[in-house]
Amino acid sequence: MRIALVVPGGVDRGGEYRVIPSILWLMERLARTHDVHVIVPNQEPGAGAWDLLGARVHNIGAKRWRVRAVRTLLELHREQPFDVFHALWARGPGEVAFVASRLCRRPLLVHVNGGELVWLPEVDFGSRRSWVRALVRFVLRRADVVTVPSDAMVELVTAAGVTPERVRLGVDRTRWIPEPPRARDLARPARLVHVGSLTPVKDHFTLLRAMALLVAGGTSIQLDLVGFDALEGAVQRRVKELGLQANVTVHGFLTQTETMPVVRAADIMVLSSRHEAGPVVMLEAAAVGVPTVGTAVPYVSDWAPDHAVCVPVADPDALARAIADLLEDEPRRLAIAQRAQQSALQEDADWTCARFEQLYARVVANGE
Repeated sequence: MRIALVVPGGVDRGGEYRVIPSILWLMERLARTHDVHVIVPNQEPGAGAWDLLGARVHNIGAKRWRVRAVRTLLELHREQPFDVFHALWARGPGEVAFVASRLCRRPLLVHVNGGELVWLPEVDFGSRRSWVRALVRFVLRRADVVTVPSDAMVELVTAAGVTPERVRLGVDRTRWIPEPPRARDLARPARLVHVGSLTPVKDHFTLLRAMALLVAGGTSIQLDLVGFDALEGAVQRRVKELGLQANVTVHGFLTQTETMPVVRAADIMVLSSRHEAGPVVMLEAAAVGVPTVGTAVPYVSDWAPDHAVCVPVADPDALARAIADLLEDEPRRLAIAQRAQQSALQEDADWTCARFEQLYARVVANGE
């Protein structure tokens, strides 16, 4: 099958920096048995193409990228027809894939994996303008199949007038090699880890306030923050203001290879986000036996209370209490970690690829 995969980014030719691992894992698996062409808007400043993990990446560049992306897809289709168009993220990639699929008269899949249908003004996240959300709904209603990663996102997309199918972007267990949940070493401070770019929607400030409460309450604890700093040092300044320099390490961006040992060493993965569609970092942690305490976003809300611990958004007191309670109940922490691991491995990256292949086959057959 010849597949056009339209993505927002994350497919750098080096495979380590400026990447979205879940996209790479899907590309790699699809390319083992299919002819996969990946369209990306601005991975590099200038237009170009390269091979990556068995797929062919076509970088469009930033200027008028939607028009040029459609043109590139039409040219590739003329060379050899595509069987299916697949957009990862509805805003941007979804619009391009929709236009190209209609012009080429081929089926379209759209995976909703971001803030396309929400607007959170308090953190300037999502689609600010109502017409943008209307455009996203227009594309989704005309796609042959719409998929989402989590139960909560099923509800959000259903409210937009579309009945989606749930397909998790699963973790690559050949990279995140599973190991049984590990008992805490009580001789050292408890270890928390948070993985995600330092942006307002990730709400690191709520997490830091929770850390301050834990430290003030006498909990011996360390927090590792991993992620690109888009806040220009604001998190580091807040760490200093709260007197947490001895308890918080801000690592900045780390590659997947560098992130793995930090996550494996943790006792708890913490999510403090205001919004998520399906945080792969939670699946990665679960795969290596680390349970999650987090705010009421997917997958935390989907998995609570047996596979994760869920607290209200933007509530540092509740977050601190939940972390302290789980650290004080080792049998419960290990039980949650074990159940989370089973769930993460049941729908891993291989499962994701197989599920999308089933959907491709179905829409292609329906179009014939």
